[in-house]
Amino acid sequence: MAVRQRLAAMTAAVLLASGLTACGGGGGGAATATPSTGTPTTSSASPTGPAKPTDRSPHGVLLSAQLAMQTARRAKVGYRLGADAGTGPLFWQPKTALQVKRSTPAEAEQLIVVDTVAYQGGDAATAARLGGKHWERFSGAPSADGHREIPYAGLIDLLNPVEALAAATADGVEAQFVGEEKFEDSTVEHYRVTTDAERYAAAQVQLSQARRDGLRTALAPGGSVSLTLDLWLNDKDQLVRMQRTGTGESGRADDAVLYSDFAGTLSVQAPAEADTVDAGTRSVSPLAR
Repeated sequence: MAVRQRLAAMTAAVLLASGLTACGGGGGGAATATPSTGTPTTSSASPTGPAKPTDRSPHGVLLSAQLAMQTARRAKVGYRLGADAGTGPLFWQPKTALQVKRSTPAEAEQLIVVDTVAYQGGDAATAARLGGKHWERFSGAPSADGHREIPYAGLIDLLNPVEALAAATADGVEAQFVGEEKFEDSTVEHYRVTTDAERYAAAQVQLSQARRDGLRTALAPGGSVSLTLDLWLNDKDQLVRMQRTGTGESGRADDAVLYSDFAGTLSVQAPAEADTVDAGTRSVSPLAR
């Protein structure tokens, strides 16, 4: 009897530990955390394995970071990707949503993406061009399976932190701990990963082939021969800063993204339909460099 009781207790403990490891977090928050437009999308990668609390090797820590960002589901981003720069909330789970105000004069002032629909404009120049309406509305291009893709997916894939961490933890990719550094008012851990555009895109098994191809092209527009990811994590293993540097025939590409307000009260608000003009479809072509 005592043996059976001990076995039962051990079994219960193992099941409890497994449940804690598998649990995700992050409530829905704002209504736009689960946009109702279009079909469900999976815009983040699953970890290659659960991060063990005792595994603080660089690979183990980055696996933990991947799980932490999956759990967060959303964050505020500030980015510079080539000539494009902007700030605003990004949702990567359970559906995609993005609202950024751009600081690049050549681009429309704002971009809003809610699952398979996007809105671009929000400025006086757009209103003058559209006869008083401030927004152009784009639907995602039809995909091979009959569903619609996410418009501006090229931009979203370059910003998605879970995709970056999936690339950092892919098979055959080596990570190293650079050291502790000061970032704003806190201490962060700096990790560095060397990979290439081909492996970065191939790690995104949850994306369509068209999106993987677009991501690879955006990362290596001139045939980049190497890609370095510098990742800074806070004390919760959340990614607070990413720098992506590529070296190749097209010269040196340098992307930087900051993340904050994880799982916070963020919202993405579509403009009033009366203030929009339907502009057709927008494909998943790579972000222009």
